[in-house]
This record gives sequence, structure tokens and C-alpha cells, in this order.
Amino acid sequence: MSPTLETERLILRVPVQDDFDAGWAEFHGDPECMRYLGGTVPRSIAWRAMAQVVGMWPLRGFGTFSVIEKATGRWVGRSGPWQPEGWPAREVGWMLHRSAWGRGYATEAAGACLKFVFEDLGWTSVAHMIHPDDLGSQAVAARLGSRLIRMVDLPPPMDVAGPTQMWGQDAP
Repeated sequence: MSPTLETERLILRVPVQDDFDAGWAEFHGDPECMRYLGGTVPRSIAWRAMAQVVGMWPLRGFGTFSVIEKATGRWVGRSGPWQPEGWPAREVGWMLHRSAWGRGYATEAAGACLKFVFEDLGWTSVAHMIHPDDLGSQAVAARLGSRLIRMVDLPPPMDVAGPTQMWGQDAP
């Protein structure tokens, strides 16, 4: 059974098919949302990305959550543990729909995910892969207590942007 996390304003749960048209596809086609994530992709590739996220749960025992705004029930992004094959480290990441930017949702969701990976999954450290120009995500990482560790190369196809910052922290 996959967990559901809850914060003051958000519900984090495993993605479901309805999330695709509720914002997932739009997010992946938005140039601003995808600026630091390899660029926009067509709906067919966005759907494959969703299948990859859902498939990570049975394969690895963890995966990225859909982030749902409690007040509206609206899909506003995704956040959570992530480590596909070839990834440089176990990660907690966040990707928020542009309509949810500036509300503190990334910090709130990622904070709940950090608690989950440290307390429930028993991870001893966590990383965040952040594009060097993504000052917003760097600020979120710092608010979460992470620090810049080093530059890393991501595996294809995420390697197109060149070296990426790896931020991270150890378990409390």
C-alpha cells in the first residue's frame, strides 16, 4: 500500500490517471515550468513520465507524489523521493505548476517528503539535483536545511543541460 502524506495545506499521494489532465500534461508542456527540467515535452512523453513515476513505487518502494491543494482538490505539482537507474544519489525533488509558485508549497511538500524518507524509509542522507540557474529551487533547498555539495552529471536524457548542482543533507 502506498502512503499518503498530509501537511497543513497539501495532500501528497501516488499519481493517478486523472492527474494527467488535471495539470500534469499542462505542466510538462509549459516552457516556464520546464525551463530547468530539460524543456517541454509532448503529451505522449509526459504520460510516459507519469508512468515512470507510478512504476517506481512497486520497483523501488518509493516514488514521487502528486501534490494536491487541500482547499481546492487541485493538482499543483509533484514532490518526493526519486532515484531512477543511473541517478547520482537518492533524491527528494519538487516540481510545482506555475499557478502554485510563490506560495511555499515546494518547501511544505518537500519538507513532508524529507520526514518520510528519513523516518519511514530509513534513508541516512538525501540530495536535490538543481540546475545552476534555478535560484528558486536553490532557495527551497536552503530553507530545507540542505547545502550545495558538488556538481554532478545526470544520466541521459537529463544530461542535456550540462553539469547540475547536487544539494543535500544528512538525516537529522
